Amino acid sequence: MTNTPKNDRSTRRPDCVTEIRIGNSVLVVSGYFKQDTTATAADKMLKVLEAEAATQKSAI
Repeated sequence: MTNTPKNDRSTRRPDCVTEIRIGNSVLVVSGYFKQDTTATAADKMLKVLEAEAATQKSAI
């Protein structure tokens, strides 16, 4: 994790927020997506699946 000073951080709201409960603790994770990207989440998942399929084929 980088130690970015808070005054350098963007003031925009997170694109996604996930809360995970572990026992009595709640972990809150905020996510930001690159604003000037052209790839969609579906495009990125397709790349992951293609890479996984290529790995599976080479292992056989």
